[in-house]
Amino acid sequence: MALSEREQRLLEEMERSLYQSDADVVGSGRRGGAPSYVSVTFGILLALIGLAGAIASIAARLPFLGVIGFVVIVLGILLTFRRKRGTAAEPAEKSGRRTHGSPVMDAFEDRWERRRERRDQ
Repeated sequence: MALSEREQRLLEEMERSLYQSDADVVGSGRRGGAPSYVSVTFGILLALIGLAGAIASIAARLPFLGVIGFVVIVLGILLTFRRKRGTAAEPAEKSGRRTHGSPVMDAFEDRWERRRERRDQ
């Protein structure tokens, strides 16, 4: 079923808006990937060890041990939230087409482009 001129303009406007908002979301995303379970586990354990050291420094009245415990807590937190390297969003293809990383979405996009090319001819 063919779309009227008004419907085609609305569809193209919605598509441009969607691509623009999608690009904004991708551009403002995190750098790197998700934290690994190993770094989260070791980071939490390191923070707990630092907390134990800080509490022990209060009991033993040794302020330098408290400072060391605090540094260990901070290092544990940093390790917990560290991101994997090299898992950032891949750049778009050289042809300028956006990739979604999903074969299904790529297939839908290819079908859409073929339809638009047929319509323009």
